[in-house]
Amino acid sequence: MTDRFDILIKRARLRGQPGLLYEIGVAGEKVAAIGERVDGVAEVEIDARENLVTESFVNPHLHLCKVYTQEMMDEETGKGYHEAGMGKAMTTLELAARVKEKYDESWIIKNVRRAVALAAIHGNTHIRALADVDSKARLEGVKALIRAREEFKGIVDIQVVAFAQDGIVREPVAEALVREAMRLGADVVGGIPWIEYTEADSAAHVRECFDIAREFDKDVSMLVDDAGDAGLRTLEAMAVETIKRNWHGRSLAHHARAMALYPTPYLQKVIALLKEAQMALVTDPHTGPLHARVKELLEGGVLVCLGQDDISDAYYPFGRNNMLEVAFLAAHMLWMTTSSEMETLYDMITVNAARAMGLRDFGLKAGAPAHLVVLDAPSVLEALRDHAAPAHVISHGKIVDRAKMKSVAHTNEW
Repeated sequence: MTDRFDILIKRARLRGQPGLLYEIGVAGEKVAAIGERVDGVAEVEIDARENLVTESFVNPHLHLCKVYTQEMMDEETGKGYHEAGMGKAMTTLELAARVKEKYDESWIIKNVRRAVALAAIHGNTHIRALADVDSKARLEGVKALIRAREEFKGIVDIQVVAFAQDGIVREPVAEALVREAMRLGADVVGGIPWIEYTEADSAAHVRECFDIAREFDKDVSMLVDDAGDAGLRTLEAMAVETIKRNWHGRSLAHHARAMALYPTPYLQKVIALLKEAQMALVTDPHTGPLHARVKELLEGGVLVCLGQDDISDAYYPFGRNNMLEVAFLAAHMLWMTTSSEMETLYDMITVNAARAMGLRDFGLKAGAPAHLVVLDAPSVLEALRDHAAPAHVISHGKIVDRAKMKSVAHTNEW
């Protein structure tokens, strides 16, 4: 009996299989078969032209409510974040917060559509997206992201993070707003404990985020130690709280740039805590002069992934939701340029990022969800070199309509 597929990809190269070509059958929303020869017929056949086919890309860190707001900022806003040492990072956050006084779902959604459509074009099918909640932003960003999540359903999966960007203790309304965001349908509880004024307040911030996560049975994402201060200890606090709450594998740390300044003995302690907590870390080395010590984390067995972080906002002027571009930049910032290191970078924008976001069974294997990219490059090296958009993107077993996504990116309308 001949198998029937919705999509059959032929003449595909797979990672780690040099010199061989494969066929991949997709049926429904699953990868149904992989082999040098797959017997069956399909409604759609794709010739990979001896190029690489892999699982799709995943972005575990994007401030999606802020995309394309750079033009609303003055030139001074981002300087403190980008200066050597990052000593004025908190000042930057306070200056950047002014734009939120103008927040309105009606214009935020248009910027969000553009960014998410670009993600689809570049094969980025999953995003953990942060939306600020505070007295200025209110819930406007959360509403826009939830709306986009529904519009792009089946194309780009969006995890909406209710993110207390301006603190919880120093911004008393934030706690109630995060809870309201969770009731509206946000997927993840977000925090930034280092932004508080005292260590005691930072600890209270961490505890409150986990209280809300437990109340709604949700994962936690926190921006930690994101300044040039070796004395910051919120990454450690988050890991310890993860262990105390038995939230193993359900918390994701972002940035931890102060790690660049940690003394080695303290770094080793933190690595041990991260492993015990089964806590992943997402780093974005292209968006600031300091970054997490990725090689030491990897050597210590910590799950590390890469994120886009920002797209044309106060903190970073560029970005296309192109995770190959992010990995290309990271290769330079982290000096990860050997063949094996390039393969690791590729893992950090695919399977590692998926694990960090709690995605199950993600990968190019029979029975897994069919989130795939057919690249216009025969190897990881060439893919990183050109960081071009894939020739084809498959999400939930369906080919993404590139023309539709280009139209959305151009018009900002769905």
